[in-house]
Amino acid sequence: MNHWRRWRYKHLTLFAISIIFALYLARNEGFQLFLLNLGNWGYIGALFAGILFVSTLTIAAGAVSLVILAERLSPIELALIAGLGGMIGDFVIFRFVKDGLLSEIIPIYHRLGGGHLTRVLRTKYFSWTLRVIGAIIIVSPFPDELGVSLMGITKVKTYQFLPLVFVLDTIGVFLFIVFARAIFNP
Repeated sequence: MNHWRRWRYKHLTLFAISIIFALYLARNEGFQLFLLNLGNWGYIGALFAGILFVSTLTIAAGAVSLVILAERLSPIELALIAGLGGMIGDFVIFRFVKDGLLSEIIPIYHRLGGGHLTRVLRTKYFSWTLRVIGAIIIVSPFPDELGVSLMGITKVKTYQFLPLVFVLDTIGVFLFIVFARAIFNP
């Protein structure tokens, strides 16, 4: 255990382990059955579907659950609750990136000669641009990790991040639900 405390790349290691674990869960039949039944859980299922909808490894399961839930719940209610779930999922990613992952990646980045890009990233105009690009990624149906990471790089405060990402996730889920209904129920 003492070795773990001194280990320099804890967050990168945890990130790699979480990817391996997610791949294991994706092949597990019991977990797949759980995800398929998530659509039957009503509002609690909508919250979990929102959490799943923001990550690369779980977006497919979240999308399927949202489509199933859209048959039973009002699109606005579903979008609000799944948006709350998305905010929770994005906040976990945000804290992971902001609290530790960046501190482990930055020294590697500097060793590879990334000083010039760092100066550009710290200008006020580029920082603002990264926030806008991050917001566009979050509201899109694509996984949110990159958008959340861009916002984490710009040192956005938590009290600014949470309401913004709630609105963006809610809009993104609502647009996805409307699009899915148009495709599956013409």
